[in-house]
Amino acid sequence: MSRALLAHTLRAQRLRLAAVVLGLAAWGFFMPVIYSQFGVQFKQLFESGVIPSQFAQFGEGDVFSLAGAIGLGFIHPIALLLNSILGVGFAAGALAGERQRGTLEVLLARPLSRRVVYATLLFATLLFIAVAVAAILAGNLAGAALFNVIREIDVARMPILWLNGVLLFAAFGSIGLAASASFDRLSPALGVTLTIVLVSYFLEILGSLWPDASWLQAYSLFHYLKPRDVLTGQVDLFGPGLMLAVIVVAVAYALVEFPRRDLAAPS
Repeated sequence: MSRALLAHTLRAQRLRLAAVVLGLAAWGFFMPVIYSQFGVQFKQLFESGVIPSQFAQFGEGDVFSLAGAIGLGFIHPIALLLNSILGVGFAAGALAGERQRGTLEVLLARPLSRRVVYATLLFATLLFIAVAVAAILAGNLAGAALFNVIREIDVARMPILWLNGVLLFAAFGSIGLAASASFDRLSPALGVTLTIVLVSYFLEILGSLWPDASWLQAYSLFHYLKPRDVLTGQVDLFGPGLMLAVIVVAVAYALVEFPRRDLAAPS
């Protein structure tokens, strides 16, 4: 890994990272507030039949418990958008964007191998994701503490949820970086990555809202985040193992593909 390249990358992305962190922290803070103020009323509406029961859960979240509210915050489109700004957007453009601007050859003209460049950008992607997921969880804890509902979850299990969240978005980020290593333009790299993310998200949400399509959830990486189960003490090693396997495959592909690319620079 190149420290100089990493430092340059962090400087270039610092404002974007700060905006994402603030946005996720605010969003995370908001979810315990919704639960503490409106959770009982929402539960009564569903129990009365005013709102169809199939809408009681959105993905792996709900508003009937603090754990469910935290899970809803993770799977909500707002959180997905904010996490994807760096976890997907940066990763997909890290190499393909440089190639499109004609600056990748200048970078590779330095005494850096392509694998070192890739490893540095992968580390930066993982670092951005780790900080972003920590921000939303910090917001969750702050909101739960301020509104006096924090005793409803086991705070000691939050690091496990953080790890699951990092693995989920690292899987998408590694796919984005692999796509970035495969194309000379940003559009196809970003398109491939976003398609995978959105299809996975669609399968999870459709399966949670439509009981007859619940089998589709097994094909979505979002299904294996399971924030509510993690916070209520349930252990599932298959999900993290699957996400880790996706990361390993994507990284292995990129490490083979990127050095073989026909670029005007030594590999």
